[in-house]
Amino acid sequence: MNHSSDDMRPEESTPSAVVDEQTTSGGLVADKPAAPAAPPAPPVPADDDDPPIELVWYVLKVQSSREDTIRDALERRVKIQGLQRYFGRIVVPTEKRIELRNNKKRTIETKTYPGYIMVEMELNEKTWFTVRETPGVGDFVGAHGTPTKMSGDEVEKMLGQQTTKDEKPTQIKINVERGDRVKIKEGPFENFEGTVEEVIETRGLVKVMLIIFNRPTPVDLEYWQVERI
Repeated sequence: MNHSSDDMRPEESTPSAVVDEQTTSGGLVADKPAAPAAPPAPPVPADDDDPPIELVWYVLKVQSSREDTIRDALERRVKIQGLQRYFGRIVVPTEKRIELRNNKKRTIETKTYPGYIMVEMELNEKTWFTVRETPGVGDFVGAHGTPTKMSGDEVEKMLGQQTTKDEKPTQIKINVERGDRVKIKEGPFENFEGTVEEVIETRGLVKVMLIIFNRPTPVDLEYWQVERI
């Protein structure tokens, strides 16, 4: 019985689905596991080497009658140049008083040190240049042009309570003194004349010695009720 050649062909093996990787020398390399993902980079620590900023009060000589304008210009320059962290308050020292004009009270604000402004800052090359290049600024107050730090007592003397947003009590300007002869303009003793015995500025009062029923009588009056004669 004749058999075809196909029947006599030996059974062929099924090819493997796994293909081994060859090295450059022709050998086989075992399967390698996948490389693990790289760990995330650690956070960069903050730079703690910068020295702390020390803000100190200095006094600047400026053009008189332009103190407010120069202060505003310096504040703008500090902001534009990004130096806010080196500056604190920039102040024109003032005080408030109550004056009587045309029998009416009014509050006025006056500069206590015309021609000067105060600046709280850390002095370094950048801040010094920023201040000196501001139009209207003359120089720092100090010996031989060297900026001199203000002491705590000096700051308190120039600013008083102004360092806490002008919380200084309003002062009253009284235009009479002890011993002055005055005339009472208003009130139950209108047109009486007497002598000033005491001036109490904190309360806005004037104590006047009047002659009532031929007897000396002290009377407390509001400062605006009297006028010097």
